[in-house]
Amino acid sequence: MSLLAVGISHQTAPVALLEQVSMTGDDTVKTLHELVGSEHVSEALVLATCNRIEVFAEVDRFHGGITDVSRVLARHAGATVEELSPYVTVYYEDQAIGHLCTVAAGLDSMVVGETQVLGQLRAAYALAQEEGTVGRELHPIAQRALRVGKRVHAETGIDKAGASLVSVALDRVTATLGDLAGRPVLVVGAGSMGALAATTLARRGASVTVSSRTPASAARLAESVGGRQADLDQLAEELTAADVLVTCTGATGTVIGTDVVSTALAARGGRPLAIVDLALPRDVDPAVAGLPGVQVVDLEMLQGERAADPSRPVAGSVAADDIAAAHALVELETSLLRAERQAAAVAPTVSALRSQAAEVVDAELLRLSTRLPDLDAKARSEIARTVRRVVDKLLHEPTVRVKELASAPGGTDYADALRALFGLGLDGDTASLSRAVTVDPELPAGTTLSALDVLSVEGSPE
Repeated sequence: MSLLAVGISHQTAPVALLEQVSMTGDDTVKTLHELVGSEHVSEALVLATCNRIEVFAEVDRFHGGITDVSRVLARHAGATVEELSPYVTVYYEDQAIGHLCTVAAGLDSMVVGETQVLGQLRAAYALAQEEGTVGRELHPIAQRALRVGKRVHAETGIDKAGASLVSVALDRVTATLGDLAGRPVLVVGAGSMGALAATTLARRGASVTVSSRTPASAARLAESVGGRQADLDQLAEELTAADVLVTCTGATGTVIGTDVVSTALAARGGRPLAIVDLALPRDVDPAVAGLPGVQVVDLEMLQGERAADPSRPVAGSVAADDIAAAHALVELETSLLRAERQAAAVAPTVSALRSQAAEVVDAELLRLSTRLPDLDAKARSEIARTVRRVVDKLLHEPTVRVKELASAPGGTDYADALRALFGLGLDGDTASLSRAVTVDPELPAGTTLSALDVLSVEGSPE
């Protein structure tokens, strides 16, 4: 079994495509079961955020696993694998572990150093546990990634500026409207992102009103930040009064249409309105951005800023030394986990080899007792000890070495060689074994699906 990461993120895909593949909680549950129900996937975890949809899966074949996962993603998006392939990235084994840890640390986020993704990964892991789609292979990987994320934020200064998508978006609004202290702000959505938005706004001194499809949730959030709750059917009136709208619901369709915004604008007396849309898919009709007096800050705008200057985090406040320290921690933890996984992977081979040797010794001693029935007990015992010592000494070096070599990249190949040479539990011929374990060692991290040309191997025996 091997770890595979296949997904789409803000690094490679436009927001329109991220909207197309975005998932609600029910979508994620369905996707998890589709994945583990496919031919080559045994375990799966799906991380779905406003920046990415990524699948981390244990697979028994490289190309077969990619094919299974990409087909599930394509079906969910209502697209073909060919249409998605230029935007889908693939990470394998050590690369996949390193990528997950990098994501957990906030190093792959649109706003480098943000902490929300760590909570999102924790929730994704909890959901996969609840649905029974993670097992002994993914458990330690997910737990290590969560540990790495916590270590990075505790031991480096990567998040000392407290940057998040919300804070960065509000900075863009502040640059236009000025200080938000005392200004009326409407937050639509009472989930995790809505809570972060309301809390951030309250800290900046804004007067917060919260509206949600679930009034009780909106009321609790409003109370926690010293604000008030408003019903969604009062949206036009609330927009008339607000200087800023922050919307981040989990809806699958438009929540804020041009009609309601136009109605509010007509009653504002020419006051500008800033709208921050951090939902995926977007809550606000794209046509709203064309209305006079409206400033819209959304994921597409923030992604465009990142694309204009890839070397600079959107927040612009994370020191290079802190980023380097975070990457060093990720590399250290990834190396430790790789050694643990590879040592665990060769353990069954070592055990099988020693068991097979013991069976051979027992069979030969039985044969000896049959051929030499008059051999006295003392001599028989000494012969048995001598034969076992010889076998132990012969096996000592290869078993110790295969454990040592396991910690190096490609180390499990030595265990595969032992299994092939000694016939340890092989279900097929050596050619089948080779197809199962052979992957291009030069596969670059984050290779796109189109570059792998996975479609050409869909019908292969792998």
